[in-house]
Amino acid sequence: MQTINFNNLNVNSGDLVLDIGCGEGRHSIGLYVNREINAVGMDPSLEDIQTARSRIKDFSISETNKSFCAFGAGSILCLPFEDDLYDAVICSEVLEHLDSLDSAVSEIVRVLKPGGVLAVSVPRYLPELICWKLSSDYSKTPGGHVRIFKQKELRKLIQKESVSYQSFHWAHALHSPYWWLKCIFWKNEEEHWLVKKYHEFLIWDLMKNPLLTRFLEMILKPFIGKSLVMYFVKD
Repeated sequence: MQTINFNNLNVNSGDLVLDIGCGEGRHSIGLYVNREINAVGMDPSLEDIQTARSRIKDFSISETNKSFCAFGAGSILCLPFEDDLYDAVICSEVLEHLDSLDSAVSEIVRVLKPGGVLAVSVPRYLPELICWKLSSDYSKTPGGHVRIFKQKELRKLIQKESVSYQSFHWAHALHSPYWWLKCIFWKNEEEHWLVKKYHEFLIWDLMKNPLLTRFLEMILKPFIGKSLVMYFVKD
């Protein structure tokens, strides 16, 4: 269930990609397994890093796949890599958690090769604003979202660095109602039957990928897509 469209990264087998704020490794593992990309995932959460490492074992790796997938703990504000190292950088659902935006963007552009693609995603303004309105606790959760981005604001932030804007798209329309339900029942969302049922629906959709939900996702993305995804190329 990737937020980033790998086709927009302009990478080939054997290239090196950084997935900063990788969480449990969905993008890193996807690149490694399906595209034979050398993927490096970094996240400040040791628990998520350990989960990501263990998840690789759940996938069947082709014997011809000579790439690697490595995970480590680290901060986006001080990346332990030399300049112009990566063929592409993914920064998915990270910036909304940060106070120091300029420093973070400078770092991810610094380690990207000239001509390389930077893919950035954040929660979309309207679905995120609804979450904030439905629950005062939503944005106060430790490690949670501290800001809401408008599309022009995000583009302007990234373009302060030496990058050129390429394109954007929305993602995860079917996830927006799930988060609205979680916010409505924030105090007891773990027990509420409606939240549980919608979560089961999302798992079913992920596993089966039926035509009906693919159609719904396509129709609803322009209106309630949960994520805004933008692509830039380093000058």
